[in-house]
Amino acid sequence: MSASWFREGLRFSCTQCGHCCTGEPGVVWVSRSEIDDLAKFLGVTVADFALRYLRRVDGRLSLIERPNGDCIFFSKGCTVYPVRPRQCRTFPFWSEHLRSRRAWDEAAEACPGMNQGRLYSTAEVTRIRRGEADASKD
Repeated sequence: MSASWFREGLRFSCTQCGHCCTGEPGVVWVSRSEIDDLAKFLGVTVADFALRYLRRVDGRLSLIERPNGDCIFFSKGCTVYPVRPRQCRTFPFWSEHLRSRRAWDEAAEACPGMNQGRLYSTAEVTRIRRGEADASKD
């Protein structure tokens, strides 16, 4: 990934539309520490959380989805927002969206918050992509 195309930064402001959480089947990868945090937040044991909310995909753990493809934790907004997984915290600053202006703009077609609102510097984008910071609601 070359950051040269976004050296002036990128605009993003979460509109809470849910387009990134709904509609299409996908995977939301979760780490062991994220599972611990989610279980604690929901007030359930890790074992109960795993039985109710996790599946294995290619040997890794992912959150389950509703039959329509929506994230299990999306209901008029993220119900686990304070402890949402890294994959969710770093959206839309994912490597595949940062490959090129074209890739970013294609992702923006489904996300009304991309190219709008707060300007994130190249350094901020890099930190978020690495999971060192969040792309948060403004």
